[in-house]
Amino acid sequence: MGQKVVAGQAPGERATLRKTLTLFQVVMIGLAYLQPMTLFDTFGIVSGLTDGHVATAYAVALCAVLFTALSYGKLVRRFPSAGSAYTYAQKAISPGVGFMVGWSSLLDYLFMPMINILLAKIYLQALFPSVPAWIFVAGLVAMMTLFNLRGIRLVAHFNSLIVVLQVAIMVVFLGLVIHGVMQGEGSGTLVSITPFWSDNAHVISMITGATILCFSFLGFDGISLLSEETPDAGRVIPRAIFLTALVGGVIFIIVSYFLQLFFPDITRFQHPDASQPEIMLYVAGKLFQLVVLCFSCVTVLASGMASHAGVSRLLYVMGRDGVFPVRFFGFVHPTWRTPALNVLLVGLIALSAVSFDLVTATALINFGALVAFSFVNLSVIAQFWLRERRRRRLRDHLHYLLLPLVGVLTVGLLWLNLEASSMMLGLCWGAAGVAYLLLMTRGFRRAVP
Repeated sequence: MGQKVVAGQAPGERATLRKTLTLFQVVMIGLAYLQPMTLFDTFGIVSGLTDGHVATAYAVALCAVLFTALSYGKLVRRFPSAGSAYTYAQKAISPGVGFMVGWSSLLDYLFMPMINILLAKIYLQALFPSVPAWIFVAGLVAMMTLFNLRGIRLVAHFNSLIVVLQVAIMVVFLGLVIHGVMQGEGSGTLVSITPFWSDNAHVISMITGATILCFSFLGFDGISLLSEETPDAGRVIPRAIFLTALVGGVIFIIVSYFLQLFFPDITRFQHPDASQPEIMLYVAGKLFQLVVLCFSCVTVLASGMASHAGVSRLLYVMGRDGVFPVRFFGFVHPTWRTPALNVLLVGLIALSAVSFDLVTATALINFGALVAFSFVNLSVIAQFWLRERRRRRLRDHLHYLLLPLVGVLTVGLLWLNLEASSMMLGLCWGAAGVAYLLLMTRGFRRAVP
């Protein structure tokens, strides 16, 4: 039988990813990746750390993230590839550095779908404790994988619906919070500077809180992996990256402001490190709490789908480059035009949510994300300021040296506050990457692909 030919593909031509995504769809995928309702999970922890100034901590985190978002935007225009930080470091610095950045980024992208399945399993077990955990995991992974196999547009439509529903639930919730505050709950006033600054505010504690909250923004960078499925990616993806970070940050700041008015401190929380159920119970009652808990399962599934799509594209680009075996990782399904084998591989890894530890998985993700953020900022300097010598005007120094340097410094603050377990596991993963690089290049006697 002859090879099947699909629309837009010449006979015998290798299948490529299909360009179908719009700006709105890309932003929706990014916001689904961010999962805005996660702010309820971290509110108790950060409120305790910052002495009731979560809104300020989110504002600091947003400023830090936006500098890196600007760097992503510059590099997407220059290299509109699905490889994200891997491609940028490879082209701007060197193939060897690019490989290590891509290898480290896999920690972030590869384990994110599994973490979302793990969170959904936790929510579902709270609702149905008698059902074996593996049933939830297998069913959710199968759904997530099937959506990604059939095409990115299906994922985009599902994520758009879930993001709209998340925002709707949060608007209803904010209405209940405002009503409660007007009835005398918490601070008893809707206009106050206290959630941002007060006499007991400490800058260091706010920076520490911002360090934790920066990881609420993980995913704004992941949409750069969709460049090869977005028409006019050099224009659309930079806007989508910046809008995802900005819109997500504004949502976080507004909701945390009113939430802080309702809960000026953490004395009402029995479990500040898992505050979402108690927040919903105190603000809206048992029924609303149950509804939100059910919906949380859907939101983490949407986030899992977005991250699943992203890491499949990163593996595809690394396979296409010959870094990984091209016949497997560089394969694109001729009909669906998706990296089908990578999608299945990520689905298999997500099945480890049956028994994987959430703390360990989160530690791995933090290390991978910071490596990507650091080298994206450095790649802007290397590509534009050094390689292309864009340093004749003051504007060039601002865009291609000063702003990415600020991005490097803000990410450096996150490195200083990274957990010891994250650093240790990340360095072990990095050592494995160096070993693979040595094997692939035969002790660096061959060039890195």
